Amino acid sequence: MKAKVFLFVILFVALLISAPALAEKRFPSRIISLGPALTEGLYLLGAEDKLVGCTIYCQKPPEVKNKEKIGTAIEVNLEKVISLKPDLVLAISLTSPKVKEKLKNLGIKVITFSTPKDFNDICKHFLELGKLVGKEKEMEKIVKSAENKVDSIKEKVKNLHHPKVLVQIGARPLFVATDRYFVNDYIEFAGGINIAKGAKEGIYSREQALKANPDVIIIVTMGIVGEEEREIWEKYKTLNAAKNDRIFIVDSYKLCNPTPVSFVETLEEIVEILHFKKGVEIL
Repeated sequence: MKAKVFLFVILFVALLISAPALAEKRFPSRIISLGPALTEGLYLLGAEDKLVGCTIYCQKPPEVKNKEKIGTAIEVNLEKVISLKPDLVLAISLTSPKVKEKLKNLGIKVITFSTPKDFNDICKHFLELGKLVGKEKEMEKIVKSAENKVDSIKEKVKNLHHPKVLVQIGARPLFVATDRYFVNDYIEFAGGINIAKGAKEGIYSREQALKANPDVIIIVTMGIVGEEEREIWEKYKTLNAAKNDRIFIVDSYKLCNPTPVSFVETLEEIVEILHFKKGVEIL
C-alpha cells in the first residue's frame, strides 16, 4: 500500500514538473512571417525570439533587419524556408496558394491572415496571433489599449469640420481607398469623409475625383512617385485640395501595414493632416 502511495506521489510530482514544458510545446518555437504587420506584432508581444525568418519588406522594429530574409510574401524562397526548419509560417492574402500548399505538404503548419477590412478586423487578427504564440493575455491588453485610444480620438474630432478626403494608393490606373478597406477607418475615425465610400472598386477616374472635389488628398507612396502625383493634382486649379495646399504624401508602410498600436499612431497623424496641417507631409 505504501509503495502504491509513494508511486502515486512520484507520478503527481512528475506531472507538475512536466506540465509547463508540455504547455510550451503546444506553441510554435520557430516562426516565419510573410507579413510586415505580423512580424511587428511578434515584437510587440515579446515573441521575437520565436521569429526565425521574414520578408524583405518586414522593416519594423529596426532589430528585424537581423532576421533571416526569405524573399517576399509573393515570391518565397522555399529552400531558404525549409532550411530554417519552421514549425509555423504566418502567411497573408498575397501569399501564393501554391507556395502554401507546398509548405503544408512538407508538414509545415501554415496560417493565413486575410487582408483586414477595418480596424475591428485588425484587432481580431492580432488577438489570433496572440493565441497562436501563447501570448493571448498580452495581446488582449494591447488591443484594449488601442481600442480605448481610438474611441478617445473619435470623441475629440466629432465636432470638428469634416473635410472630404481622397486617399490614393495607386497611379496607373488611379486606385483609391474605398470603404471596403481599413484605410477608410483612418479617414472616418479622424473626422473626414471618404469621397470614394460606396464605390464598387478602387479603380477611380480623375474625373470622378474632380467632381467630388476633395478638400484633402493623401498620396500613399506604394509603387508610385508621390511628388509626380502631387504635381498632377496641383494642375487642377479649381480642386479644393490644390487651391488650399492640402495634398500630402504618406509612407505606405505606416498606412498600409498596421498593428493595433501603429494604427493609433498613424490615426493621430491623419487627424493632424485633416485638421491642422498644410503642405506636403511624408510621415
